[in-house]
Amino acid sequence: MTDVDLEFARVRAVLDRPTLRLMSRPTSATVLAVFRTVFDRDVQYVPADRMHLQVEEHVARLQATGARVPASEHVDTAATDGATDPTTRPNGRALSREWVAAQWLVRSNSPDGDEQYSLTSHALEALSLVDALSSDRALISESRLAMIVDAVHQWAARAEPDPDVQVRRIDAQIAELQAERERLERGDVATVDDARMRDGYTNISDLIRQLPSDFKRVEEAVATMHRSIVEDFRQEVRPIGEILDDYLARTDTLMEATPEGRAFEGAFELLRDDALLLRLREDIATILAHPFADSLGAAERRAFRNTVGILRQGIEDVLAQRRQLTATLRDQIVAHDVVRDRELDAVLRSVNRGLARWMDQGSARDRVPIGLLPATAEVGTLRERFYDPDAESVPPPIEAPDDDVFEDLDVEMLRRHGGPLLTELRAALRFAEADTSVDAFHGLPPEQRRPVELFGLAHLLTGHEDFESAAHVALHRTVRPDGSPVAFTMPTAALDDDRAGQNKQNNQNHQNGQEAR
Repeated sequence: MTDVDLEFARVRAVLDRPTLRLMSRPTSATVLAVFRTVFDRDVQYVPADRMHLQVEEHVARLQATGARVPASEHVDTAATDGATDPTTRPNGRALSREWVAAQWLVRSNSPDGDEQYSLTSHALEALSLVDALSSDRALISESRLAMIVDAVHQWAARAEPDPDVQVRRIDAQIAELQAERERLERGDVATVDDARMRDGYTNISDLIRQLPSDFKRVEEAVATMHRSIVEDFRQEVRPIGEILDDYLARTDTLMEATPEGRAFEGAFELLRDDALLLRLREDIATILAHPFADSLGAAERRAFRNTVGILRQGIEDVLAQRRQLTATLRDQIVAHDVVRDRELDAVLRSVNRGLARWMDQGSARDRVPIGLLPATAEVGTLRERFYDPDAESVPPPIEAPDDDVFEDLDVEMLRRHGGPLLTELRAALRFAEADTSVDAFHGLPPEQRRPVELFGLAHLLTGHEDFESAAHVALHRTVRPDGSPVAFTMPTAALDDDRAGQNKQNNQNHQNGQEAR
């Protein structure tokens, strides 16, 4: 083959990819517009019913404006799309199935078991290309050249085998950073204008737009490996132990078997660094804080700020696909029965042989009676309920209540088990000869030193400086209503004359408030 033949075959293979087939159809504008509207940047999966309804609505609206829309009755995805009859409403279900067959949509099951749609890597790549071409950007810019130079310099440093050269490179970087630090200490800060910041932002956004399609490509590679492994597993006739060892090894090295998997493993190791992700989030916030960001729209700011979310979601989708592969392999290994499969295969082969003999010997008008359903069993009526002695027994009689269960209650008994006696506590603090509140409390009779009285004591001492700061903590010995002693530790306060007068005034105010209520 000549060089032109090889180039023709290569270009032909590229043009046959689903991405370019989506871009080159007469109805590409309609399909891409529907994809962009239904699958927003924050929407990755759409339920099947909602997808069908939205496709019908959007395609019908574009059809009413005169746009060329795909014909829903065309099932052959290789055929050229044509304009539909303006009076015919498009079928969202048929269009969605056609796009699934064209490898632009993926139909899967949600964790709840409902059907849902998602975009393939080919559709995401086409949308990313449309976004890149629709935005104003320079193909050769300072930020892009600087990024290329920095990347080449970084990987050249890693590829250098001579340690002396590596040391010189690091020394040069240290000297450069030291000079930069001294310049900043002198107050010589170089400001970046809006045009250069806009150029850098455009370059970064262009790279971010490619992330969803890259992650989806890795996910599809894992799904392809999934189907291949399951199909090979079903066709294996080797011993179960050999199958188990082989496929467990393939599962462990699954991400290293494809270029996409190896690239994902490298990115996954990089993104597992929480400090790196935190620094990325802070750098994004710094960029959006620059004055040039005022010219960005709300959607652009939201998409740029959601960069870390895109990275995390892409990694989670790939890991979920890998977990599904592992679960499928485990179920296949546990539920696979070689003997039963061989028996079923033998039965099917015998049926095929019988059909072949019948086709050779019979004619087109011969009839063979085949019983599709077994004959009805002649079974009489059976009892549905049997005799249960417990159901026929009489319930036991209701016993008369015992009036002597509860003892007679009086007011004094209820009061002993009630809340704190604030009146007695207030009088003890006001007229006690003790110097501290704990001594005044211990001067009360046992029936007034219940554990609940400590709540009343804390209520009365609230606002006292010594009590609030807990400068002095003492042991308060209380007596339960049944006579058993119990001690608690809580702050105490000094009862001086000034504080006693203030306490008296507070108590009077409290009493007036109680009477007013």
